[in-house]
Amino acid sequence: MSFINIWLNALLVVIPLMTILWIVSIIIKNVSIVDLFWGPGFVFTAGCYFTCSHGNSLRKIAVLVLVALWAARLAIHLSIRNIGKGEDFRYKEFRKKYGESRYWWISFFQTFLLQGMLMWLISLPLLGAMYFPGKQPGIADLAGAIIWTTGFIFEAGGDLQLTRFRSDPSNKGKVLDTGLWKYTRHPNYFGDSAVWWGFGLFSIAAGGYFAIIGSLIMTALIIKVSGVALLERSL
Repeated sequence: MSFINIWLNALLVVIPLMTILWIVSIIIKNVSIVDLFWGPGFVFTAGCYFTCSHGNSLRKIAVLVLVALWAARLAIHLSIRNIGKGEDFRYKEFRKKYGESRYWWISFFQTFLLQGMLMWLISLPLLGAMYFPGKQPGIADLAGAIIWTTGFIFEAGGDLQLTRFRSDPSNKGKVLDTGLWKYTRHPNYFGDSAVWWGFGLFSIAAGGYFAIIGSLIMTALIIKVSGVALLERSL
């Protein structure tokens, strides 16, 4: 099966999953559940790539395990942070803007389908790493693993430190600038970007050079759209 065919097959997995999630959001009247699926969604795409690709077995297993670890950590963190606290303010604003009578179907295109398409595009380095045989795992893979680990530490550690900081009422109105937050204003977003450049290096090691487009898209989203830019406006 060709690279394009496998990639398109993943899209045929993502769209039905996002549609089911959208239906659930209508029933419970909470679009925020889409955020909880962001990490696990990549596990579904990676699973599709793993099953259909015939690249280096060790590299395939390593990438699948790392995706699963990243996704599980993110899903657990968001679940603890969001479940039971109602719909996120972003979706509440959209619901108010469009009205209940229209937002139920607008949310499918604006949020669920859009996020599914982004997930599919960003997952390219996962397919690149699993599809192309490349050389036996070597320096480039080691560099990818090191960058991934660094990113994971910053993302997970940054989230944990911020959660503890916010749990202390005396910190209300203050800005966290200790721990990992001493080194970067947004260690969680820096870490997320680094994780995906780690996957990009695995793809390069396999020979899927063009697939790092997914890593570029993720970084652009974090900096310009849904991550740093959005947070900076609310600080």
